[in-house]
Amino acid sequence: MSDGHDARRDGRGRSGGPRRERSAGGDRRRGRERPPAPNKESLVGAEAELDLTDIAHGGRCVGRVEGQVVFVRHGIPGERVRAVVTKGREGDRFVFADAVEVLTPSEDRVEPRCPVAVPGGCGGCDFQHVTLPRQRHLKAQVVRTQLSRLAKIDRDLEVRPVPGDTDGLRWRTRVEFAVDEAGRAGLRPQRSHDVIPLADCPIATEGVVGTGVLDADWSGMRAVDVVAPSVGEPTLVPIPVEDDVVVEIDGVEAGEQCVVEHVDAAAWQGDFEVHARGFWQVHPGAAATFVDHVLGLLRPEPGERALDLYAGVGLFARAIVDAVGPDGAVLAIEGDERACVSLAALTPDVEQLEVRHGDVARELAPLVEGGDEVDLVVLDPPRTGAGADVVQALAALHPRAIAYVACDPAALARDIATAAGHGYELADVVAFDAFPMTHHVETIALLVPSA
Repeated sequence: MSDGHDARRDGRGRSGGPRRERSAGGDRRRGRERPPAPNKESLVGAEAELDLTDIAHGGRCVGRVEGQVVFVRHGIPGERVRAVVTKGREGDRFVFADAVEVLTPSEDRVEPRCPVAVPGGCGGCDFQHVTLPRQRHLKAQVVRTQLSRLAKIDRDLEVRPVPGDTDGLRWRTRVEFAVDEAGRAGLRPQRSHDVIPLADCPIATEGVVGTGVLDADWSGMRAVDVVAPSVGEPTLVPIPVEDDVVVEIDGVEAGEQCVVEHVDAAAWQGDFEVHARGFWQVHPGAAATFVDHVLGLLRPEPGERALDLYAGVGLFARAIVDAVGPDGAVLAIEGDERACVSLAALTPDVEQLEVRHGDVARELAPLVEGGDEVDLVVLDPPRTGAGADVVQALAALHPRAIAYVACDPAALARDIATAAGHGYELADVVAFDAFPMTHHVETIALLVPSA
């Protein structure tokens, strides 16, 4: 992947469940790579001067050498750089490279705050060398490009800041650090199993770094999670090299620990219990910001029926159930059993909220077959998106409004294109900079029945 700090956004809904395992800093989106074609000479280590013309999905800039596309990290569109190939062979449609020297710098180039946010360094931050306003401009450009390319929609949009960071730093409340053979915690370079020991991580909160995780000896561990929740003290979760080794902290098995998160949105407030290795938005201002925006888009009314899909611990479900009141109903569907148990335990007396553990597509099928209808839907799927089956099922339930919370603009665009084929159109789209210094961006779209 490109984000070297955490994997909680893959493989499931994104408000309370577990994540697909991976080592910090590695590529979490790709499966098994194709073997190289025979008789193609590797270009790794080759150098070239090139002009960077555009930004691509994933935080890399686009350049070309003799017609071959080069995706370049550590550059800015408009710069001329000397790049060194990090992956690719002769004849490939494209190769990957790092900008190791800037020949014509952009006026938006700044000195990275982290000494390892450089070529060959940590794979977590894509944009530490770019001013915050330009970072957000680049992210907006990526979202616009994906909507245009995959959904055939040309739409202007902005990437809004999220309150809670310090000039794009000190926002990450959850970090998975890798551990090297000497027991030192750190992060990985792009596409590497190496570990770079760290003295600090400038995008991690003071609470994360203040645990002393980067100074401790973690021998026998392959990774260590650090969680700095909004309520209570930070929690450390060591992950042993050997799967059959059990680590206990204060009498509780590591990974079974829970933390409390408080959401103080303008429109709704509440507390959530989240497993330490479960998912919660990593930016301290993200959960409240997204709740306010989703409620503003859906405008739930008393007595309405709603779905919260990939619900996690119920960030949106609990806010909507209060809005629809005792005469309304909310069905929350989530694939992680622990998150479902947590949500049900926090709302035992809320009869209008039903929590179902299961696959979203399978759980929707009987609703469609039974001719059910709903008024509102919010969905917060994994990075792969909801997919055609889920989108088709939602359209068959005839909601008046669908709020789609997406961490991947390409997956969002594909699902919007599918929705268009089933009678739903894009009415609103806004992006939020919930991951400053990285290429990641959270996008929230409103879909309504086509006129």
